[in-house]
Amino acid sequence: MPTPHPLSPPSSWVERFAPLVRAGGRVLDLACGGGRHLRLFQRRGHPVVGLDCDLGGVADLDGGADITLVQADLESGDSGFSPESLPVDGRFAGIVVTNYLHRPLFPAILAALEPGGVLIYETFADGNARFGRPSSPDFLLRRGELLEAVRGTLQVVAFEQGEISVPKPAVVQRICAVAGDDPLPL
Repeated sequence: MPTPHPLSPPSSWVERFAPLVRAGGRVLDLACGGGRHLRLFQRRGHPVVGLDCDLGGVADLDGGADITLVQADLESGDSGFSPESLPVDGRFAGIVVTNYLHRPLFPAILAALEPGGVLIYETFADGNARFGRPSSPDFLLRRGELLEAVRGTLQVVAFEQGEISVPKPAVVQRICAVAGDDPLPL
């Protein structure tokens, strides 16, 4: 049996805003990969849903209490799902997306948040090519693109774009935003 790959620690951005997600509320980790954020929210007492085209990185969680794993390729029609929809039922108190970008999903992601639900999104942005992959504009956010994606729908709690050095040099864009107009207790 191969030795499991050690998990990367959760993103500091996700950890910073995780407490804003309603206690006990269901959380979706979109493109969950190895499940670092799925595991973070599960440890925090949230029922979690991990969605990815390859669930190999979270196979050890299969069958766990309050853990739902959904295998789906959101970028092709081969999975039986529309590339503009999410193959999960209901709405979420939190949705986490890191290191993944498929623009047609933005409306579905926003619609899947319950009132007061928190979106925590962090991925690569224009300028990242000088640090390596991803380098294609198809996979890099344009300047201010996450702000535009949530405008008129979510209340922005925090937004950043620029270079980071940890966990590795990259250009990223990240946002934390909440569904609804009520101010958050910070």
